[in-house]
Amino acid sequence: MVTFIGLLNSAGFSVSLPFLSLYLYQQRDVPMTVVGLIILGSGLIAAAAQMLSGMLSDRIGRRPVILGSTVLATVLFIVMALLISSTAPVWAIVSAYVLVRCGLMSARPATSALIVDLMPKARLAEGYGILRMGQNLGFGFGPAIGGYFWAVTSYGWLFAAAAVISLLCLFLVYRFLKESFGGSNGEKVNLQAVLATARDQTFLGFTVISVIAFMGLGQFISTLSVYTVDRVGFSTVQYGSLLTLNAVTVVLLQYPAARWIGRFKRAEALFLGMAVYSVGYLSMGFVGPYGLALGAMGIITIGEILFSPVSMTVVGELSPKNQRGRYQGFYGLAETLGISLGPTLGGALLDASAPDGRLAVWLPIASVILAAGLAFYVWGKRRYRPLPEASAIEAA
Repeated sequence: MVTFIGLLNSAGFSVSLPFLSLYLYQQRDVPMTVVGLIILGSGLIAAAAQMLSGMLSDRIGRRPVILGSTVLATVLFIVMALLISSTAPVWAIVSAYVLVRCGLMSARPATSALIVDLMPKARLAEGYGILRMGQNLGFGFGPAIGGYFWAVTSYGWLFAAAAVISLLCLFLVYRFLKESFGGSNGEKVNLQAVLATARDQTFLGFTVISVIAFMGLGQFISTLSVYTVDRVGFSTVQYGSLLTLNAVTVVLLQYPAARWIGRFKRAEALFLGMAVYSVGYLSMGFVGPYGLALGAMGIITIGEILFSPVSMTVVGELSPKNQRGRYQGFYGLAETLGISLGPTLGGALLDASAPDGRLAVWLPIASVILAAGLAFYVWGKRRYRPLPEASAIEAA
């Protein structure tokens, strides 16, 4: 059920929000640098909401937080549809987008903590792999539907479709999702509690590197859409199909890849995923024919299925039992901040480069990703001690 709910949440997000950059840039004449700053600002606010929701899930339980965030997202999708359909001022659309993103992101720490609650630590990578299969299946359907809607009707209808998907998700959460953690009455939800998490120096080092990593990885939201459609000349349907390829590949390969990469030491696994990511994004600089774009996306996806479950496993292993939501929320800060800084970096590179200067966009991005991979490797060798083998855990 958790996986299916994740599928619907991802579908609601990807049917609409990845096309927001195109809408602001092409239809409302907002410069890409400004679009990147909008995504950055929304990410900072959503990250704060995510941290608070993670701590709240430790206090009152996982289910109420997931339920409340789904209600908020459903209402705000409807608001976005109305604003865009009426050609509301850009500031109003951006304000609603910030709130939508907060609603969507607030469920993530509770969902990730729920996985840690339910899965044995020795199989966390598999658990997150299964969750990501559902999320990416939804992410795959979303862009395909969104690209078609964009081509044949107004952008506002994308958010109407997202609202319907979110409403279905709300019903399933209310009817079927069970609580996995009863909560702790002593857990305080405030800024001091957030800062207390940073006292774990091993965890803090990992999250700082993750911010840099996600700066490079977070190009899906903005940079890739504008680059492929505006620079290369693909249709929005072709751009959507690239995201669909990514999602379908994750669905097919994530679970066996998670089992395979889970056997590696954490340092090697993190570096391998980031290195493959780097090659994939660099390959985007050579894209012209559509087939090359599919190949580049395939490489990027391999990097994703290697890196993502391992990174989430590290967070789950490092978090104390009564603070899993807090740790997931704090890591969500790193992920959201990095993904939000990514479009700022990508937007600035797009604005500063010539129309045919493709490597000028993707070489710096690939370099940032590789640098983060090296930092993960050093961190893993010096600071992280892997858990005992599964057999030893079971024997204990």
